[in-house]
Amino acid sequence: MTHVESDAADLGIDPVMPQNRDVPIGCIGAGFIMDDCHLVAYRAAGFHPAAIASRRREQADKVAERHGITQVFDNPSELLADTSIEVVDIAVPPDVQLEIIREVVRHPHIRGILAQKPIAGCFSEAQKIVDLCHDAGVTLCVNQNMRYDHSVRACKTMLDQGKLGEPVLATIDMRAIPHWMPWQQRQRWMTCRIMSIHHLDAMRYWFGDPVRVFASFRTDPRTTFPHVDGIGLYILEYASGLRCQICDDVWAGPAREGAAEDLGITWRVEGTEGMARGTIGWPKYPRRCPSTIDWTTKDIGRWEQPRWDEVWFPDAFAGPMAELLVALEAGIEPNLSGRDNLRTMALVDACYESAKTHRAIELLTSP
Repeated sequence: MTHVESDAADLGIDPVMPQNRDVPIGCIGAGFIMDDCHLVAYRAAGFHPAAIASRRREQADKVAERHGITQVFDNPSELLADTSIEVVDIAVPPDVQLEIIREVVRHPHIRGILAQKPIAGCFSEAQKIVDLCHDAGVTLCVNQNMRYDHSVRACKTMLDQGKLGEPVLATIDMRAIPHWMPWQQRQRWMTCRIMSIHHLDAMRYWFGDPVRVFASFRTDPRTTFPHVDGIGLYILEYASGLRCQICDDVWAGPAREGAAEDLGITWRVEGTEGMARGTIGWPKYPRRCPSTIDWTTKDIGRWEQPRWDEVWFPDAFAGPMAELLVALEAGIEPNLSGRDNLRTMALVDACYESAKTHRAIELLTSP
């Protein structure tokens, strides 16, 4: 990984890597996110995806050939029966993830699971998954991969070092047109559990848990299937007085219908001692566009602008797997644990409740 030199201190944008990168990983799912993100990042990081299975054998064969995976199984059950597999990477729709994890934990040779986000279609199903893994002694890590976007991590370092002082106001503003997946039609939801969950989790990563949230949705004029959460607006209130605002605009104007486009994701964190602002390069995918951070403090009186070459999609996807492998080596719970992710899922469910009832929703201290 190549970084552009700057006067800024080390912002900790790279994940901590395990000592042993050769742990056999079994991959379940062979769609876009596995093919274009997980496996690309794993190969670059030196990890060992050893086997793959999907509901369609021919798709698994194609992905295996592209990424040099030697073992292809007809179905996930056959993969899970392979006693050489120690870690399972699951990238399937959220409404089938519980069923797969219920089968995974029956195999004592499997020590760890990296589960795609959202971990389930609702909080109660997520709780079942967390309980299943806990009871089986399996380490569960949830793939909230935006925590490994390089500008998100840089901002977290700034906050942890106290450079920005007490956080006052934070915003994330997304103007993008995501590619919705066909399985979302049967869910009747899209933005909050698929895209906004990244931004809500990023706020939790930066600042911890809010005490209440207010959310407002309107449908996306471009999306034809019935849905409740197209464009999403969110306000998070913290006990400290901090306020966070998220705008997830998945309409972004009639850019697909002939108008000029103005797409992008920007964020800003203002504190009592300084502030940071950044961009997320994802809306320009597949063109590689690194995220950025600029920061300033009262002490330096100018903008620092460190830059790097890495991008969220796909480079950041090495982070959650690295975190799981490190947790298994050290015998610790990963930061992206299932237990932690229950708080993100509780926040997401509270957003749906808020939008439905048109009122702010208090968050429980322990979901």
